[in-house]
This record gives sequence, structure tokens and C-alpha cells, in this order.
Amino acid sequence: MKRSWTTIAKLPAILAITAWGSAVYATSQPLGPTTTDVTITHANEYENQLITSLRDIQEQRVDGALEKIGNLVEKNPRFKLAQLIYADLLLAKAGPIRDFGNAFTTTPSEELAGLRSEAQVRWQHHSAHPGAGYIPSNLLRLAPKTRHAVAVDLTNSRLFLFKHRQGEYQLLGDYYVSIGKNGAVKQVEGDKKTPIGVYHITGFLAPEQLPDFYGAGAFPINYPNALDKAQGKTGYGIWLHGTPTDTYSRRPRASDGCITLSNSDLEAIKPLLMDEAIPVVIAEKLEWVKQENAVAQGEHFNEVLNAWRQDWQSLDHERYLSHYSLDFRNKRMDYAVWGQHKKRVNENKEFIVVDLDQVEIFDYPGNKILRVVTFTQKYHSNNYNEVSRKRQYWRLEEDGAWRIIYEGPA
Repeated sequence: MKRSWTTIAKLPAILAITAWGSAVYATSQPLGPTTTDVTITHANEYENQLITSLRDIQEQRVDGALEKIGNLVEKNPRFKLAQLIYADLLLAKAGPIRDFGNAFTTTPSEELAGLRSEAQVRWQHHSAHPGAGYIPSNLLRLAPKTRHAVAVDLTNSRLFLFKHRQGEYQLLGDYYVSIGKNGAVKQVEGDKKTPIGVYHITGFLAPEQLPDFYGAGAFPINYPNALDKAQGKTGYGIWLHGTPTDTYSRRPRASDGCITLSNSDLEAIKPLLMDEAIPVVIAEKLEWVKQENAVAQGEHFNEVLNAWRQDWQSLDHERYLSHYSLDFRNKRMDYAVWGQHKKRVNENKEFIVVDLDQVEIFDYPGNKILRVVTFTQKYHSNNYNEVSRKRQYWRLEEDGAWRIIYEGPA
């Protein structure tokens, strides 16, 4: 229709959003196989409609875009980004649009910039969705009882939820999120940054326990973890939580360090996050690899872990201690004190049997030479028996050997 073609000429600002997303992914590392017309199977209904509307604009189907975005605004009037695009499309009938959000002339510039960023990261994600069979490189091994895992890409404002069964991963859904006002890599309390690392959900706070600001509820995570504390990082109260009930979504950088989802998204995934100690990988930018490659790395590292276990059982103190870095430190001991302590303990042993169960292995986000391992340790000796959940941080050292830099209870 002629109207579509003439309207397209008036929409350079909106078209810039779709071009921006395509240009960014054209120069970035590919996530996996993609197509030019991605089927949005892991998005919620509202985002699905938003993205198909933007795609209609890009492909010069403006009438279709206007109808879709109009339906979206009617269904969800709290979706401010959809309102902005709808208003721009209507305004384009009268004349050219000079800027994204031209119809929202009374909206503060900071809020408009946030909405523009939200449009960019939502479009960017759907321009190059991770291919089937690809998972974040951090997920080397999950425990058999761990049924779900979460991975968050802070750069792309995206949370991915995986189902896990017998070493196989299935992407169940991915969701737009908002992160800290000042971006990634939290260091100190009050810096309004979101941490990167491997964490675990520690519980659930229901909406009736919280102010309306947290929306549909909150899942606290165990920041700061042992590594964060060893590195001197401070702060607390990092949660996955919803949005105020009068808000659909927040701009990409809007929280004080938490990861926030729309209430509808949080409600959708809430039942799957109620299991005990769901792992949450938070990365500045996720790297996607073929599932079989990640699993193979996990199996290889499990051999390293078993070598540590076997050398402990051998009662050969030097072999056992060779698995610990000179930089080792836990809450009470450094390498020298730890070595002396373990030597005294093992001198009283006639035998040691150690079994490891429910092993989890993660590549640490942002640090290729660091891995975190969690397992149930069943310890049996002539004078002591114990079952405990343990966590270790291993570092790849200059001689090519993996060694433990921290060990303690999970």
C-alpha cells in the first residue's frame, strides 16, 4: 500500500533501532546458528508482539506493525515502550519523526534514553537468538538432582532458564531483565552495580512480605560468595525480583544491583525456581558453546577432582597438598597453616575413604582460569565419619595444573 511506503520514509528513528541491533550482532561473536526470520519460541507474549511489530516496520509492513502494536498497548497499557512506538507510528502519519519517542515530548530525556535502550536490547537479542544445542560455556556439569539453572547476560539484559535432566540441557525460556544503574561487576556496597559470578538461590520472599516495589516477589542469591569475600567485595541484598505493580518493565539499567523481571515473567518461572539451591550464573556477557563441548570439559575436570580425592585417600601428604595453590586461603587458614593442620589430622588416620556425590562444575564468568566446584562429600575413616556439602575454587596455574585456592562449606 502506498501509505506504508510513505510512512516508512518518516520512520528513520525507529528503523535505526532495528539497524543498530543487526549491526551489533554482525560484528560480535556468533551465538550459534540463526536465521533471518527467528521463530520466537522462548519469549513471552508481549515481547513477541513487540518484536514482530518492529520486524514489520523493518520490512515495510507499517500497517501490520500499527495493528500489532495497537493490540499490545490495549492488552498491556503499562508497557511504556510499546506505547512509545505506537505513538510514533501514529505521529508518522502526519510528518517525519526526527527522533525515537518524538511523540513523548514531555517525557524526561533520561527516561526516553532508557526506553530507547530497552528497544535496542530487546531487538538485539531476537536478531541473533542462541541456536538449538548451544548452552553458556559456564555450565560444565550440574548435579543429578539439580533440575534447573539460570544464566544471566548483563550486557544484553537477558535471563535464560534451563531445564536439566541426566546431563542434558533444554532452554525453557529467556526473559528481558533490568540490572544495576551503573552496570556490571559489583565491588562495594552502594555502587549500584550487579555482581558477576556463580551464585545460588537461597529462598523466596512472597509479595505480601515485601513492599510493592518488588512486585511478584523476590529470590535472594548468596552474594557475596566466598570468592567475593576473599576479593574484598562488599554489599548484600542482591535478588531476582519483580517490578512495581503499576510498571511493566524497567529500563535496562535501573536497579540498585538486583536483577529485575516483569511480574508476568517472574510468575512464569517462579514454580521452577522453588527447588533447593538453583545455580545462577551471572556474566557480563555469556559465551555460547555446543552442549557436548561443555559437557566434555566438565568430564575432563571431574578427573582432576577425582585425582585430588584419590591422593587424599592415599594418606600421602605431599601428593594431597600438591592439589592446593600456594595462594590457598579459607576463612581461618592460609596455605602453610592448612598444610600443617592436614598433616596433623592425617597422622592419626589408619585409612580414609572419600566419596563425592552430586558434583557441580562451573567455569567462572569473566575468568577463564577459574572454576567453582560443589559436591556432597562422604568422609569415612577409622576415627571420624561425616557427610557435608563442600565448595572449592580451582585456578589454572602457570605450570598448567589446576589447584585449589579456596575450600569450605557450601
